[in-house]
Amino acid sequence: MRTGVIAKKMGMTRLFQADGRHVPVTVLQLEDVQVIGRREMDRDGYTAVQLGAGTAKAKNVAKPQRVAFGKAQVEPKARVVEFRVAEDALLDVGATISADHFVAGQYVDISGVTQGKGFAGAMKRWGFGGLRATHGVSVSHRSHGSTGNRQDPGRVFKNKKMAGHMGARNRTQQNLEIVRTDGARGLLFVKGSVPGHKGSWLTVSDAIKLPLDERAPYPAGLVVQGVELEVEHAPAGFVDDAAVHEIPALPSDEEVKAIAAEQEAGAIEAEAAAAEAEAEATETQNSDAEGDKPAADESKEG
Repeated sequence: MRTGVIAKKMGMTRLFQADGRHVPVTVLQLEDVQVIGRREMDRDGYTAVQLGAGTAKAKNVAKPQRVAFGKAQVEPKARVVEFRVAEDALLDVGATISADHFVAGQYVDISGVTQGKGFAGAMKRWGFGGLRATHGVSVSHRSHGSTGNRQDPGRVFKNKKMAGHMGARNRTQQNLEIVRTDGARGLLFVKGSVPGHKGSWLTVSDAIKLPLDERAPYPAGLVVQGVELEVEHAPAGFVDDAAVHEIPALPSDEEVKAIAAEQEAGAIEAEAAAAEAEAEATETQNSDAEGDKPAADESKEG
Protein backbone atom coordinates (compact mmCIF):
# COMPACT_ATOMS: atom_id res chain seq x y z
CA MET A 1 0.00 0.00 0.00
CA ARG A 2 1.52 3.28 -1.15
CA THR A 3 1.21 6.70 0.36
CA GLY A 4 -1.20 9.27 -0.96
CA VAL A 5 -0.43 12.92 -1.66
CA ILE A 6 -1.74 16.34 -0.65
CA ALA A 7 -2.93 18.48 -3.56
CA LYS A 8 -4.53 21.88 -4.00
CA LYS A 9 -7.59 22.29 -6.21
CA MET A 10 -6.82 24.88 -8.87
CA GLY A 11 -10.07 24.72 -10.87
CA MET A 12 -11.57 22.97 -13.87
CA THR A 13 -10.82 22.98 -17.57
CA ARG A 14 -11.03 20.51 -20.43
CA LEU A 15 -8.66 18.42 -22.49
CA PHE A 16 -9.17 16.87 -25.91
CA GLN A 17 -8.72 13.48 -27.46
CA ALA A 18 -7.36 13.00 -30.94
CA ASP A 19 -10.86 12.30 -32.30
CA GLY A 20 -12.10 15.71 -31.11
CA ARG A 21 -14.00 14.62 -28.00
CA HIS A 22 -13.39 16.82 -24.97
CA VAL A 23 -12.88 15.55 -21.42
CA PRO A 24 -13.79 17.79 -18.44
CA VAL A 25 -10.95 17.71 -15.91
CA THR A 26 -10.09 19.14 -12.52
CA VAL A 27 -6.56 20.49 -12.16
CA LEU A 28 -4.74 19.61 -8.93
CA GLN A 29 -1.33 20.93 -7.98
CA LEU A 30 1.27 19.40 -5.68
CA GLU A 31 3.07 22.20 -3.82
CA ASP A 32 6.31 20.95 -2.26
CA VAL A 33 4.83 17.72 -0.89
CA GLN A 34 7.53 16.47 1.48
CA VAL A 35 7.86 13.73 4.08
CA ILE A 36 8.12 15.40 7.49
CA GLY A 37 7.78 12.28 9.65
CA ARG A 38 7.40 8.54 9.66
CA ARG A 39 5.75 6.03 11.99
CA GLU A 40 7.40 2.64 12.46
CA MET A 41 6.01 -0.59 13.83
CA ASP A 42 8.58 -1.19 16.57
CA ARG A 43 8.28 2.36 17.91
CA ASP A 44 4.74 3.51 17.17
CA GLY A 45 2.84 0.26 16.64
CA TYR A 46 1.93 1.02 13.02
CA THR A 47 3.57 2.17 9.80
CA ALA A 48 2.73 5.49 8.17
CA VAL A 49 4.30 8.56 6.61
CA GLN A 50 3.47 12.13 7.54
CA LEU A 51 3.37 14.54 4.60
CA GLY A 52 3.32 18.31 4.49
CA ALA A 53 2.36 20.57 1.59
CA GLY A 54 2.38 24.27 0.83
CA THR A 55 4.17 26.94 2.83
CA ALA A 56 3.24 28.72 6.03
CA LYS A 57 4.75 31.65 7.89
CA ALA A 58 6.71 30.63 10.97
CA LYS A 59 4.81 33.12 13.13
CA ASN A 60 1.53 31.37 12.27
CA VAL A 61 2.80 27.91 13.25
CA ALA A 62 2.59 26.63 16.82
CA LYS A 63 5.87 26.00 18.62
CA PRO A 64 5.55 22.18 18.77
CA GLN A 65 4.97 22.13 15.02
CA ARG A 66 7.96 24.39 14.41
CA VAL A 67 10.08 21.94 16.38
CA ALA A 68 8.83 19.04 14.27
CA PHE A 69 9.55 20.90 11.05
CA GLY A 70 12.99 21.81 12.35
CA LYS A 71 13.84 18.18 13.13
CA ALA A 72 12.75 17.19 9.62
CA GLN A 73 14.77 20.12 8.18
CA VAL A 74 11.87 21.30 6.03
CA GLU A 75 10.07 24.61 5.73
CA PRO A 76 6.84 25.05 7.73
CA LYS A 77 3.93 23.52 5.86
CA ALA A 78 0.40 24.81 5.46
CA ARG A 79 -1.16 21.33 5.48
CA VAL A 80 -0.06 18.13 7.23
CA VAL A 81 -1.64 14.71 6.63
CA GLU A 82 -0.64 11.21 7.71
CA PHE A 83 -1.06 8.21 5.37
CA ARG A 84 -0.93 4.56 6.40
CA VAL A 85 1.52 2.58 4.25
CA ALA A 86 3.08 -0.87 4.09
CA GLU A 87 6.43 -1.44 5.76
CA ASP A 88 8.22 -1.61 2.42
CA ALA A 89 6.62 1.69 1.33
CA LEU A 90 8.09 3.88 4.07
CA LEU A 91 9.89 6.99 2.76
CA ASP A 92 12.83 8.91 4.11
CA VAL A 93 12.18 12.17 5.92
CA GLY A 94 12.72 15.12 3.61
CA ALA A 95 11.85 13.26 0.40
CA THR A 96 9.71 15.22 -2.07
CA ILE A 97 6.89 13.52 -3.96
CA SER A 98 6.24 14.54 -7.56
CA ALA A 99 3.11 14.39 -9.71
CA ASP A 100 4.62 11.33 -11.42
CA HIS A 101 3.61 9.42 -8.31
CA PHE A 102 0.48 8.68 -10.38
CA VAL A 103 0.21 7.63 -14.03
CA ALA A 104 -2.31 8.46 -16.73
CA GLY A 105 -5.17 5.98 -16.80
CA GLN A 106 -4.89 5.22 -13.08
CA TYR A 107 -7.92 5.46 -10.77
CA VAL A 108 -7.72 7.32 -7.48
CA ASP A 109 -9.85 8.29 -4.49
CA ILE A 110 -9.99 12.00 -3.63
CA SER A 111 -11.14 13.32 -0.25
CA GLY A 112 -11.92 16.87 0.79
CA VAL A 113 -14.44 19.23 2.35
CA THR A 114 -17.38 20.10 0.13
CA GLN A 115 -18.38 23.68 -0.62
CA GLY A 116 -20.43 25.24 2.16
CA LYS A 117 -23.89 26.45 1.16
CA GLY A 118 -24.93 27.95 4.50
CA PHE A 119 -28.47 27.56 5.85
CA ALA A 120 -30.60 26.00 3.12
CA GLY A 121 -34.26 25.08 2.89
CA ALA A 122 -35.66 21.59 2.43
CA MET A 123 -36.14 21.99 -1.31
CA LYS A 124 -32.52 22.93 -1.98
CA ARG A 125 -30.99 20.71 0.68
CA TRP A 126 -32.97 17.51 0.08
CA GLY A 127 -34.65 18.04 -3.30
CA PHE A 128 -38.20 18.25 -1.95
CA GLY A 129 -40.92 19.17 -4.44
CA GLY A 130 -42.58 21.75 -2.20
CA LEU A 131 -46.27 22.53 -1.78
CA ARG A 132 -48.72 23.96 -4.31
CA ALA A 133 -48.31 27.66 -4.94
CA THR A 134 -52.09 28.34 -5.05
CA HIS A 135 -55.38 27.41 -3.35
CA GLY A 136 -54.66 28.62 0.15
CA VAL A 137 -51.05 27.52 0.49
CA SER A 138 -50.08 31.20 0.76
CA VAL A 139 -46.35 31.91 1.20
CA SER A 140 -45.45 28.44 2.54
CA HIS A 141 -45.21 26.73 -0.84
CA ARG A 142 -41.46 26.10 -0.33
CA SER A 143 -41.86 24.58 3.12
CA HIS A 144 -41.13 20.93 3.85
CA GLY A 145 -44.65 20.09 5.03
CA SER A 146 -45.48 18.29 8.27
CA THR A 147 -42.63 17.32 10.59
CA GLY A 148 -44.16 14.80 12.99
CA ASN A 149 -47.12 12.63 13.93
CA ARG A 150 -49.86 12.99 16.56
CA GLN A 151 -49.60 12.81 20.35
CA ASP A 152 -48.17 9.33 19.84
CA PRO A 153 -45.15 9.43 19.48
CA GLY A 154 -45.41 13.15 20.25
CA ARG A 155 -41.98 13.99 18.90
CA VAL A 156 -40.02 14.39 15.68
CA PHE A 157 -37.90 11.39 14.74
CA LYS A 158 -34.15 11.79 14.49
CA ASN A 159 -32.59 12.38 11.06
CA LYS A 160 -35.77 14.00 9.78
CA LYS A 161 -34.99 15.80 6.53
CA MET A 162 -35.49 19.47 7.36
CA ALA A 163 -33.94 22.82 6.61
CA GLY A 164 -30.45 23.35 8.01
CA HIS A 165 -26.77 23.79 7.32
CA MET A 166 -25.80 22.46 3.91
CA GLY A 167 -22.36 21.51 2.65
CA ALA A 168 -19.00 21.77 4.43
CA ARG A 169 -18.83 18.00 4.94
CA ASN A 170 -15.97 15.56 4.51
CA ARG A 171 -16.62 13.62 1.32
CA THR A 172 -14.65 11.14 -0.80
CA GLN A 173 -15.04 10.67 -4.55
CA GLN A 174 -13.94 7.18 -5.51
CA ASN A 175 -12.60 5.74 -8.76
CA LEU A 176 -11.73 8.99 -10.50
CA GLU A 177 -9.44 8.64 -13.51
CA ILE A 178 -6.22 10.56 -13.95
CA VAL A 179 -6.03 11.46 -17.62
CA ARG A 180 -2.73 13.34 -17.57
CA THR A 181 0.19 14.28 -15.32
CA ASP A 182 2.79 17.04 -15.51
CA GLY A 183 5.70 16.28 -13.21
CA ALA A 184 7.62 19.47 -14.04
CA ARG A 185 4.78 21.74 -12.88
CA GLY A 186 3.39 19.29 -10.33
CA LEU A 187 -0.05 19.04 -11.93
CA LEU A 188 -2.63 16.26 -11.96
CA PHE A 189 -5.54 16.31 -14.41
CA VAL A 190 -8.44 14.30 -13.00
CA LYS A 191 -11.49 13.46 -15.09
CA GLY A 192 -14.64 14.93 -13.55
CA SER A 193 -15.25 17.04 -10.46
CA VAL A 194 -13.89 16.66 -6.94
CA PRO A 195 -15.05 18.01 -3.55
CA GLY A 196 -14.08 21.48 -2.39
CA HIS A 197 -13.70 25.00 -3.70
CA LYS A 198 -10.80 26.51 -5.60
CA GLY A 199 -7.74 26.70 -3.41
CA SER A 200 -8.86 23.98 -0.99
CA TRP A 201 -6.59 21.13 0.09
CA LEU A 202 -7.39 17.57 -0.97
CA THR A 203 -5.90 14.15 -0.36
CA VAL A 204 -5.32 11.90 -3.38
CA SER A 205 -4.66 8.19 -2.88
CA ASP A 206 -4.79 5.00 -4.91
CA ALA A 207 -8.30 3.63 -5.46
CA ILE A 208 -9.06 1.27 -2.60
CA LYS A 209 -11.62 -0.75 -4.58
CA LEU A 210 -9.42 -1.36 -7.62
CA PRO A 211 -6.00 -3.00 -8.01
CA LEU A 212 -2.97 -0.76 -8.24
CA ASP A 213 -1.86 0.10 -11.75
CA GLU A 214 1.25 -1.84 -12.69
CA ARG A 215 2.86 1.28 -14.18
CA ALA A 216 2.63 3.23 -10.90
CA PRO A 217 6.06 3.67 -9.23
CA TYR A 218 6.56 1.82 -5.97
CA PRO A 219 7.01 2.85 -3.20
CA ALA A 220 6.55 6.40 -4.58
CA GLY A 221 7.36 8.79 -7.38
CA LEU A 222 10.04 11.03 -5.90
CA VAL A 223 11.76 14.17 -7.13
CA VAL A 224 15.43 13.48 -7.83
CA GLN A 225 17.62 16.46 -7.02
CA GLY A 226 19.56 17.78 -9.99
CA VAL A 227 17.44 15.99 -12.59
CA GLU A 228 15.19 18.11 -14.78
CA LEU A 229 11.78 16.60 -15.42
CA GLU A 230 10.16 16.48 -18.82
CA VAL A 231 7.73 19.37 -19.15
CA GLU A 232 5.08 17.64 -21.23
CA HIS A 233 4.04 13.99 -21.50
CA ALA A 234 1.39 14.75 -24.13
CA PRO A 235 0.70 17.53 -26.64
CA ALA A 236 -0.67 20.68 -25.06
CA GLY A 237 -4.38 20.42 -24.39
CA PHE A 238 -4.61 16.71 -25.15
CA VAL A 239 -5.33 13.67 -23.00
CA ASP A 240 -2.47 11.23 -22.46
CA ASP A 241 -2.66 8.21 -24.76
CA ALA A 242 -2.86 5.84 -21.78
CA ALA A 243 -6.16 7.44 -20.70
CA VAL A 244 -7.87 7.58 -24.10
CA HIS A 245 -11.07 5.54 -24.34
CA GLU A 246 -12.25 4.28 -27.68
CA ILE A 247 -15.82 4.85 -28.84
CA PRO A 248 -17.78 1.57 -28.84
CA ALA A 249 -18.30 0.31 -32.39
CA LEU A 250 -21.82 0.86 -33.75
CA PRO A 251 -23.74 -2.15 -35.13
CA SER A 252 -23.60 -2.65 -38.90
CA ASP A 253 -26.62 -2.39 -41.20
CA GLU A 254 -26.99 -6.17 -41.31
CA GLU A 255 -26.97 -6.37 -37.50
CA VAL A 256 -29.56 -3.60 -37.27
CA LYS A 257 -31.82 -5.43 -39.74
CA ALA A 258 -31.41 -8.70 -37.84
CA ILE A 259 -32.29 -7.02 -34.53
CA ALA A 260 -35.35 -5.34 -36.11
CA ALA A 261 -36.53 -8.65 -37.61
CA GLU A 262 -36.09 -10.40 -34.26
CA GLN A 263 -38.07 -7.71 -32.49
CA GLU A 264 -40.80 -7.83 -35.12
CA ALA A 265 -41.05 -11.62 -34.86
CA GLY A 266 -41.28 -11.35 -31.09
CA ALA A 267 -44.06 -8.77 -31.40
CA ILE A 268 -46.00 -11.01 -33.79
CA GLU A 269 -45.65 -13.98 -31.42
CA ALA A 270 -46.83 -11.84 -28.52
CA GLU A 271 -49.89 -10.69 -30.47
CA ALA A 272 -50.72 -14.29 -31.46
CA ALA A 273 -50.40 -15.45 -27.86
CA ALA A 274 -52.64 -12.62 -26.67
CA ALA A 275 -55.28 -13.45 -29.31
CA GLU A 276 -55.18 -17.13 -28.37
CA ALA A 277 -55.57 -16.31 -24.68
CA GLU A 278 -58.50 -14.01 -25.45
CA ALA A 279 -60.19 -16.73 -27.54
CA GLU A 280 -59.80 -19.26 -24.74
CA ALA A 281 -61.27 -16.81 -22.24
CA THR A 282 -64.27 -16.15 -24.52
CA GLU A 283 -64.85 -19.87 -25.01
CA THR A 284 -64.74 -20.44 -21.26
CA GLN A 285 -67.29 -17.69 -20.64
CA ASN A 286 -69.65 -19.14 -23.30
CA SER A 287 -69.44 -22.63 -21.81
CA ASP A 288 -70.17 -21.27 -18.34
CA ALA A 289 -73.22 -19.39 -19.67
CA GLU A 290 -74.60 -22.53 -21.37
CA GLY A 291 -74.18 -24.50 -18.16
CA ASP A 292 -76.24 -21.96 -16.19
CA LYS A 293 -79.28 -21.99 -18.58
CA PRO A 294 -80.87 -25.37 -17.49
CA ALA A 295 -80.76 -24.37 -13.87
CA ALA A 296 -82.63 -21.18 -14.69
CA ASP A 297 -85.32 -23.09 -16.67
CA GLU A 298 -85.86 -25.56 -13.83
CA SER A 299 -86.37 -22.71 -11.36
CA LYS A 300 -89.10 -21.27 -13.66
CA GLU A 301 -90.94 -24.62 -13.94
CA GLY A 302 -90.92 -25.04 -10.17
